[in-house]
Order: sequence, then structure tokens, then C-alpha cells
Amino acid sequence: MNRKLYQGFPDRLAHDTPGWVARGAIFHIRVRSVHPILTEPDVAKKILDSARHYHELARWELLLFLVMPDHIHALLGFADNDKMSCVVGDWKRFQRVHHHIRWQEGFFDHRLRNEIEPLRQQAEYISMNPVVKALCPAPGKWPWVLALT
Repeated sequence: MNRKLYQGFPDRLAHDTPGWVARGAIFHIRVRSVHPILTEPDVAKKILDSARHYHELARWELLLFLVMPDHIHALLGFADNDKMSCVVGDWKRFQRVHHHIRWQEGFFDHRLRNEIEPLRQQAEYISMNPVVKALCPAPGKWPWVLALT
């Protein structure tokens, strides 16, 4: 059942990439956790290792992946044949089954324009998260981040 909750919006938003979005589009993904603390060293390492593994399997193209205490931020691209919601859902399920990490239902996604400046600004915003939350003195000092490609 798809109920209307707020000004005509459904209670669940679609996370499928529209057909008109160019292949290789990058999305800012944010997933909230109900796990106590994602930045416990063994937990954060498992999360980053699995993010790298999904990249190596070509489930997503990982540009940036950052673990915060109660959520993750990522800049990801998705293959044409994989729905974003399925890939992120599979990754969350893997975390739950293998590492006992529980996530809130759904996730936030925002497609970025395929231009250098918006992508750089979003990466900077994500990298500054631990600094803004007073978890570290500078972006380069945060241990729970993975940047590829």
C-alpha cells in the first residue's frame, strides 16, 4: 500500500534511476543506522571492507565512502543493469546478516550533476562531516573513510 503522507508524496520514495539519467551518474547516498556505534574500529573496518568489495564486484562505482557514528555517506555510481535500491538493499542486508549491523529502512539519495565542481563540493561536504561534529580536527584525520577511482 502506498499511502500519501505529506502534500501528495508517498510514504516511500522510489530509488530507481530514471531512464533519462546518463550512465555513470554519481549519487550521494546516506544510510542511517540503528546499530549503536558504527565507528567502533572492528565495525567501521567491516563496513569499509564491504564497500570496497562491492566496488571490486562492480556492484557500484565507489568514489567516496565515509562512516559516521550513526550513518554512512557515499558517492556512488550504479551500473545500468542494477537498480540503485537493489544494490543498496543488498549491501544493507549483507551488513545485517554477516556483521549484525541494523539499518533504518530506506536511504537518502541525491543525483549529482556530472560536473567537476558539484562533485568536488559534495565530496568536501561529506569529508567535513566528522570535523563539523567535532569528531576530528581535520578531514584528513578521520580514519573511517575510503576514497577510490
